[in-house]
Amino acid sequence: MKYKLIYLLVLCTIGCGGESNGEVPVDPEPEPVDNSISNITYVASFDVISNPERGFMHHWAVESEGMPVSTAMLNSLKNEKVTIINRIYYLDAFKDADLSQAELDLITTDFERMRTAGIKCILRFAYNSDQNETDAPLSRVISHLDQLKPILTDNYDVIAFVQAGFIGSWGEWYYTTNNLTTLENKTAVLNKLLEVLPKEIKVQVRTPLYKQEIFNYSTAMDATVGYGDSDIARVGFHNDCFLASPDDYGTYQNIPIEKQYISKEALFVPTGGETCPPSGVPTASCTTADTEMALLKWTYLNLDYYGPVLQEWRNNDCFEDFQRELGYRLLLKTASLKKEIKANGNFDLDLVMDNVGFAPVYNKKNASLILKSTDDGTIHSKSLDFDIRKVVPGAEYDLTETVNLSGIPAGSYTLYLKIEDASPSLKDRPEYSIQLANSGTWEASTGMNELLHTLIIN
Repeated sequence: MKYKLIYLLVLCTIGCGGESNGEVPVDPEPEPVDNSISNITYVASFDVISNPERGFMHHWAVESEGMPVSTAMLNSLKNEKVTIINRIYYLDAFKDADLSQAELDLITTDFERMRTAGIKCILRFAYNSDQNETDAPLSRVISHLDQLKPILTDNYDVIAFVQAGFIGSWGEWYYTTNNLTTLENKTAVLNKLLEVLPKEIKVQVRTPLYKQEIFNYSTAMDATVGYGDSDIARVGFHNDCFLASPDDYGTYQNIPIEKQYISKEALFVPTGGETCPPSGVPTASCTTADTEMALLKWTYLNLDYYGPVLQEWRNNDCFEDFQRELGYRLLLKTASLKKEIKANGNFDLDLVMDNVGFAPVYNKKNASLILKSTDDGTIHSKSLDFDIRKVVPGAEYDLTETVNLSGIPAGSYTLYLKIEDASPSLKDRPEYSIQLANSGTWEASTGMNELLHTLIIN
């Protein structure tokens, strides 16, 4: 009986379908192949990449009129894949005086050495490193910022972000002996920072409520505000007790609401900081840390504190994952590119990109399509409108742009995408360009990403 049933099923498969006239169904015609287009699939890399303004950082503080940061120490950071330091200047000696020329020279020398080494800093100023010590009055803070303005303006190119600082011990906006934690005084310090810093620089405050109180709002900004340069679009967050207690040592008041607020704001402004000794919670596991950093879009984390938390991640094989994922990690997925165009014609750039890091790029960059002659290596650069900040985690990005190639002579060209620092002083420095996380595409000597495509201009 079983075999008769199978036989009937086979007969029905052959003759019981909708084809009443007995015709055999015909497969649809395949899509025609456009031989004028090269379709490329890129291979992701799993290497730890040194990219600017993101990743693990070192925390290097210096006392008043102390020694400049060591050139040898800065150069050694390359071996650790570290591109940023948290440089904190303690101004203990100047609570009742102007900053000395020696102090100003120290800061200037640091910036010069960082630039030479290809490093940027996350900057903070404070008046003491002990909760039992005093800070400075508001008038002194304001006058010090006026003194610092020329140096900050001249060296903005090597400042990744600025932590608001100045108020209280460690500049953490808590222990103050000069009543600086009132809303009025916090607002005055932040406004002065935003005034003296170039518009390109973003400032971070210690808790989400500080920003909400100062700007009198609670709904996270959207792209129409976030990609601008208004004051509110320049203020992010630093958390100096990350993963250390249920509320991160008072960082949060309404934990879920404020974390969601930061998560949305951090599409446009940076979050980062350091861990602390855990209190009331276990040492953060790999899973807990990964979940939190992804939610809050962490872009940097102190490599020097708190050691046992970092060791937990090393012991459980996720430390290197965080080296990859802190901040942005951009990669090419696919491309559809014309093989040939006529001289002085338009070229359609059609790329699909992804960001598999925790955070976007926060500082503006210049992007260019580079054509490199396969005959003599001559370089031609065409600026793109592409805004790298909009390649955000969790969503593919279609980079489609028509590029006019007028002025480029006929010939064969290898194509590259270059994403360089926006400052004139660093734009030609490869170590300040963004390397995409793909295999076989990075040209370290020039800071360009090869698109694995050759274009013929006739």
